[in-house]
Amino acid sequence: MIFAVICKDWPGKLDVRLATRPAHLDYINALNAAGKLRFAGPMLGDDGKPLGSLVALEVADRTEAEQIVADDPYAGAGLFETVDIHAWNWTFNPPEAK
Repeated sequence: MIFAVICKDWPGKLDVRLATRPAHLDYINALNAAGKLRFAGPMLGDDGKPLGSLVALEVADRTEAEQIVADDPYAGAGLFETVDIHAWNWTFNPPEAK
């Protein structure tokens, strides 16, 4: 099942995001290698700077999605103000259709 993960950063924490980014990218790359990552990237503010993350995980259940988010170095650094996790149905333009 695919889960959409929407994380909003705490305001004024761009320095935390930048300092933690190398460890976060290693973590995301490992998820990708394990076949659990469908897509991911930062959400940007009007100023073009990151203000959160959008991640799609293909995992067995919500519990696994929650654990993946909890283990992310960004979460460990206290970057996220909010985290929303929702089961998601990729209806239009899924990669398999191309």
